[in-house]
Amino acid sequence: MPREIALFDALVPTLLFAFVLAGIGWLLLDTLLTRFRLYRHLWYPALFRFAAFVCLFAAGGLWIY
Repeated sequence: MPREIALFDALVPTLLFAFVLAGIGWLLLDTLLTRFRLYRHLWYPALFRFAAFVCLFAAGGLWIY
């Protein structure tokens, strides 16, 4: 896969798409965890939210490269 993709005559890194997909996946995961009230079992929910996004983004980056 190329390192940059031409998007409307602008070169954007392929990790931008992994970032967007990780954001969408994180929103879905966050919605499910909030709806089923699973955050009350966590010690620090904000740290879990950040770590979940980082893990999703890293998995997407590893899948691309």
